[in-house]
Amino acid sequence: MIRLARFPFGVVSRIVAAVLGGYALAALSSVAAVRLPMPVGEAVLTGMLASFLVYACAVIWVFAVRSATRAWAGLVVAAIPLLVLAWPVWH
Repeated sequence: MIRLARFPFGVVSRIVAAVLGGYALAALSSVAAVRLPMPVGEAVLTGMLASFLVYACAVIWVFAVRSATRAWAGLVVAAIPLLVLAWPVWH
């Protein structure tokens, strides 16, 4: 009989944080870059390129910290200033 391996909650939470939280952080950074003091086309391109770096760093951060709680907290702390910068772009 084959036994299915059970992943601890922390590992699943980190995977979700890396995929969804990293994506959200990258999207926020991309939108927030539109507020940079440069032409809009260049700001969009800069934000798009920066989002790849932000996503990679978020994934590394999620798996580098001691607990899944710290990983989520770090993503939220990083997202708050980006959300403040991105809010006027949406409204």
